[in-house]
Amino acid sequence: MNPPEDVKSLVKEKYSAIAHQSKEHNESSCCGATCGCSVDYSTFSEDYSQLKGYNPEADLGLGCGIPTQFAGMKEGNTVIDLGSGAGNDVFVARSFVGPSGEVIGVDMTEAMIDKARQNNAKVGYANVEFRLGDIEKLPVTADKADVVISNCVLNLVPDKRKAFREIYRVLKPGGHFAISDVVLHGVLPDALLRDAEMYAGCVAGAIQEEDYLAIIRESGFTSVSVKTEKQVVLPDVLLLNYLSREELDQMKNARTGIKSITVYGEKPADTPCCGGRSKCC
Repeated sequence: MNPPEDVKSLVKEKYSAIAHQSKEHNESSCCGATCGCSVDYSTFSEDYSQLKGYNPEADLGLGCGIPTQFAGMKEGNTVIDLGSGAGNDVFVARSFVGPSGEVIGVDMTEAMIDKARQNNAKVGYANVEFRLGDIEKLPVTADKADVVISNCVLNLVPDKRKAFREIYRVLKPGGHFAISDVVLHGVLPDALLRDAEMYAGCVAGAIQEEDYLAIIRESGFTSVSVKTEKQVVLPDVLLLNYLSREELDQMKNARTGIKSITVYGEKPADTPCCGGRSKCC
């Protein structure tokens, strides 16, 4: 795949375009969220419409799970949503923490931040904030959050170890995260791993599930568990844009799988300053 900075530029470009489209457009266009490509981003999405705090204008149909379901948020908590987009999970989180809590959305795409702020201006939540920033270097002080959530975003981050170290840093001792993301079983064909559109569509950026969970544990988190998992089936008509029929058959025979998972983990309550790793504090 391309160097990290090229990947970030690609993601910004694609998700800036998405920010100006509706959920209906994302789901009904020939290519999902970015017209002109062939990746159907809505393949991964979940239905939020029955959740308390749901804001239709903030739902662009981009998630691959419902991390708020397992986030254990309480009245008065401070919650950070990584890759907050138009604010979908932020507004749901706000319904849990109430007026005495705080919810901070972080996104690296200016167009998404603008859209999220516009959505918040309509509902008038004084304790909701959207910050422009990079997940690998969060614009948040250490030990800030009770809970961190994220929905189908960390697969887009080139350095996942750095991202989880940042999550550890911003969580309070005893805090926890609930993250929905895309992981792999088996090796994707090179044509998919290299393709820019498949990266922006959360596929080429995904890593093996065991490697993903190992990174989390290596970052210092405990009580790590997978709360939900769902097989993601990409249609043949999409995959044949990237693979020959022979390559597609080989991929199926190898039982290569793409899954969305929601994973939970805790920052130990008795660990001072990032587990003694001074560089992350």
